Amino acid sequence: MTSLILRCLLLVAVVAISSGNGVRYTANWTSIDSRPLPVWYDESKIGIFVHWGVFSVPGYGQFSEWFWQSWRDAHRADEVEFMKKNYPVGFTYADFAHDFKAQFFEPDDWAEIFEASGAKKGLHFGLYHSLYDWFHPLYLKDKASGYKTQEFVFQKALPELVNLVMTYKPELIWSDGDWEAPDTYWNSTEFLAWLYNDSPVKDFVVVNDRWGNGCYCKHGGYYNCADRFTPGSLPNHKWEKCQSIDYHSWGYRRNMKLIELMDLPTIITDMVYVVALGGNYLLNIGPMEDGMISPLFEERLRGMGAWLGVNGEAIYSSKPWRVQGENTTVPVWYTSKNNTVYAILLEWPSKLLFDLAAPKTSADTNVTILDDPSVPLKWVSTTPTGLVVLMPDIMPVSPGRGWVLKLEGVV
Repeated sequence: MTSLILRCLLLVAVVAISSGNGVRYTANWTSIDSRPLPVWYDESKIGIFVHWGVFSVPGYGQFSEWFWQSWRDAHRADEVEFMKKNYPVGFTYADFAHDFKAQFFEPDDWAEIFEASGAKKGLHFGLYHSLYDWFHPLYLKDKASGYKTQEFVFQKALPELVNLVMTYKPELIWSDGDWEAPDTYWNSTEFLAWLYNDSPVKDFVVVNDRWGNGCYCKHGGYYNCADRFTPGSLPNHKWEKCQSIDYHSWGYRRNMKLIELMDLPTIITDMVYVVALGGNYLLNIGPMEDGMISPLFEERLRGMGAWLGVNGEAIYSSKPWRVQGENTTVPVWYTSKNNTVYAILLEWPSKLLFDLAAPKTSADTNVTILDDPSVPLKWVSTTPTGLVVLMPDIMPVSPGRGWVLKLEGVV
């Protein structure tokens, strides 16, 4: 009876009620995929991903956010041995919650760090939601049935999603944990039809592509595809790369080493590549259980923000250019905005005369460097395309190891 009542309540939640905007989406992928992506997402380019929870207390493992599964389900040797050495027999994962005190958590401090990182998308509120649940008895029951039953979906997953939307009104939903079951089990298209038609965030919410086995890189809003997705050429659909500063884990690891973290030039190189190929860059940190963000993570975020403070014009609201990159002398990636092209150099040229092969100059061409935009740089055109730029005598200081030439009046 409870299951039937919840099914009825959910049906009420997803029944279409005219929203007055003239566009209605039905519960199928053809319709759901036709929804235009809200403009704010593409313009923002940079976001911050945060993995913080009870798993931050042990802060250990190949992927610390998977500690419970690794210890109790996969029985990975490292996690099992860690528990034997450090905790008494009978200690459960739920017992970690007693030490998840967040005694130093200051949301204003987090917000200031995220703003300083240059992550304009970070100022749009998003929520992560895992569809499946490792140990939930209803999920395990549905799984044992070959996903022919949906008790977990109707009693936990979908009511939880609807509650998250109604309570917190997120501007972005980052769905995950979808891969074990098809989207028809999760009732994903029904939820998304309600989200796009009748929810309080229908006009501006953005979602990713993890809504069931076989969906990613195929259905949904923007595409995450796999973690750390890095296409080799320009995709034909808006996409995102989620990347953790810690190469190994998304959650905090107490035993992480400096060599296992991305340095600032690596972050800038990765971000520039993603944006040049039309993607958004979602950079992850894992706070500590007490609510502090590691100074190492904070330093990387502030360094990224400082670089964007000088060069963000080439990143925010930009579009891929007709040529995404070249490597004639140093690695160069291109972005564009209106009638301006930005050449992003990831190494400083060894000679003052620097060749760019792709741009076609005109009588209106003007070249500046964003480190000193008030001073035009001298240049001459080459045939059949390209130009040679006289670079500044002194290399501008750039801890991120990236410099941007602004090319106006080129095609």
